[in-house]
Amino acid sequence: MESPQVTVKAEPDGVWRIVCAGEFDLDTTGKLEAACQGEAAGARLLVIDVTGVAFADSSFLNVLIRLRNTRPVVLAGPLPHQLERLLEMTGARALFTIRDGQAPEA
Repeated sequence: MESPQVTVKAEPDGVWRIVCAGEFDLDTTGKLEAACQGEAAGARLLVIDVTGVAFADSSFLNVLIRLRNTRPVVLAGPLPHQLERLLEMTGARALFTIRDGQAPEA
C-alpha cells in the first residue's frame, strides 16, 4: 500500500489547500481529517487537491462529506479514475465543486 501524504498550504483570503497523495482507507484517512481540523480548521474555503490519490474508499468519501458540511470545499483535479467512479457510484459527485487544472476561485 502506498503510504498517504497530506500537505497543508495556506493561500490568500482564508483559503487552505490540502494536497492528498497515495492510498486512503479506514486506517489512513485520519491524516486528512487531522490536517483539516488542525492547521486548516479556520479555513474559509478548503481546496482539496486529489490529483495524487491512488486509492480512496468510503472512509475517505465520508471525511470529504463531513468537511463539506462544515465549510465550502472544492476538489481540485482532475479526479483520479477510481475516485471519480466512487463519487459517481455513491451519488456524491453532485455534492462537490470540482475544478480541473486551475486554481479555484475563493
